[in-house]
Amino acid sequence: MLRETDGGMSYFLLIAIPVLAFCLPVMASEFEVKSMSKFDVNGQNFGSRQSLISLEARSLYSWNTSRHCVLTRLINLSVNDFDKIRQNAGGLIIMLPSDIMKLDVEAKEHIAVLEQAMLTHSGAVPIYFAPYNINLEKIIDEITYTTIKASSQNQTSVAQLIMSVSANGYHATVGGTNKVANKNSKIPIIYGELLSNQLHLKANDNAVDAHKLPVILITATLKTFGVFNDYPVNADVTVLLALIEMFSKLHSTTNMAPNYRLIFLISDTGLLLNFQGSKKWLEIDDNSALQNVEFVLCLDTIIESLSSNPDMDMYMHVSKPPKEKTSISHFFKLLKSTAEKYNITVEGVHKKINLADSKLAWEHERFSIKRYPSFTLSSLKSHRSPSRTTIFKDDETRILTHTLIASRIVAEALASFMYKMEPTTSIFDGQFAIKEENVLPYFGIKSVLHNNDLKDAFEKYLNNVKIIYDKADSRDPDFMFYNENDVKLNVYRVKPAIFDIFLTILIGFYLLTVFFGIQYFPLFYDKVSRLTRDDTSVQTNGHYPERLKFK
Repeated sequence: MLRETDGGMSYFLLIAIPVLAFCLPVMASEFEVKSMSKFDVNGQNFGSRQSLISLEARSLYSWNTSRHCVLTRLINLSVNDFDKIRQNAGGLIIMLPSDIMKLDVEAKEHIAVLEQAMLTHSGAVPIYFAPYNINLEKIIDEITYTTIKASSQNQTSVAQLIMSVSANGYHATVGGTNKVANKNSKIPIIYGELLSNQLHLKANDNAVDAHKLPVILITATLKTFGVFNDYPVNADVTVLLALIEMFSKLHSTTNMAPNYRLIFLISDTGLLLNFQGSKKWLEIDDNSALQNVEFVLCLDTIIESLSSNPDMDMYMHVSKPPKEKTSISHFFKLLKSTAEKYNITVEGVHKKINLADSKLAWEHERFSIKRYPSFTLSSLKSHRSPSRTTIFKDDETRILTHTLIASRIVAEALASFMYKMEPTTSIFDGQFAIKEENVLPYFGIKSVLHNNDLKDAFEKYLNNVKIIYDKADSRDPDFMFYNENDVKLNVYRVKPAIFDIFLTILIGFYLLTVFFGIQYFPLFYDKVSRLTRDDTSVQTNGHYPERLKFK
């Protein structure tokens, strides 16, 4: 009896183990992902506060419930799709393109518009970005192909059921904890002054005290994140640092003492935080730099990082059209004349400040509100251009070339204004020229919260370098950042839910068959035995007389 039981158990395991192995999920594929940026500005929430995902992975075309996590490519996702997913799906994982440069103009514009939409809304679901990975692409292709195949073919209900049962599904999982507000959120602001050569000022009888000279303030914002936590191209800061280096060389000569003081200011983030750094700098008590300001020059997207246009344009944005014979009007004419040497047009754009808007359009509006003459130089004609918030870049050679040209144009126009020179004069040649090897390191500049590169660059050329911080208020913060954790995406190959139903029915039918087999086996055995005995009896009775007769 024991031997028969062992044999039955062996047969049971022989059948059960392959079935269980077939039903269990395959070992997970692990992928790097970056969480969508999360921040608050003036009480408004941006990004997603959720982090955990453990849902069935579906394509962009097959999801329909909050129990689904959508896997898709960035180039396939539209703004309308994003709005629906962020409100109704359970999660969103977006795979980035393998090479931005290979995309056409329409695709690049689409990506920039989508980024802008993501950064102006909050999401109720976890949103992650995955760098391009060929294995992840295969998974997206598979779930997309299955959906398209099922919807494109005119199949019977039975055929569709068989396809649904035999198809493979995927389960997406992202661990970690939900993002928590960083109560120590702060924005660094660094500034310093480029002093003239004091020896030349003392030798000049008509020279005045350098601290009494009019001030030209040059500002830029250091972009520290976009749709996810990574540094975009910071051409504005690169141009500002190039200007510092160029004018430092110029001021070091004994015959080039200007009639103006140059102050340079860099704050973090900028547009996404409504130029909070500039606002803080204007509010500091001991700020006497702007008491005798000539004008404020702001740099904002001086170079487009994601553009297929090989040409370069420049626009001067003002809140109020400058009057004739004012400093800004004079500088605008010098800028146009200087740019013509490089076959670049400069156009003025006037936009009034709308105080009803929750966010300012340009950084110079922070200074214009305080009645300081100010303007913004940009390669964009409209403040609504999605290129301002993109984190992507395409042609690094084009970006570098345009950055060098922009640096020369702004530097020569400033020099013409400060030294009363003709704009046709090429002062920044030879030892004063800015070269590629001087500019390239500036593209990798990080925030002072991360390293001292920016501080070292300021202290190398400037005097009176100071760093202040705008810290978020504990009760009513103007801005807030959220802690980020490194997480992984795990994708398991599993059977769809309908397969579980089908398998349950199959197992139930099998168990029912076994049950009835065991229940009625004695009756079946009796009938078979009776039939066997009757047949044997008939055969015996039929042959017995013949045997006797033979004898």
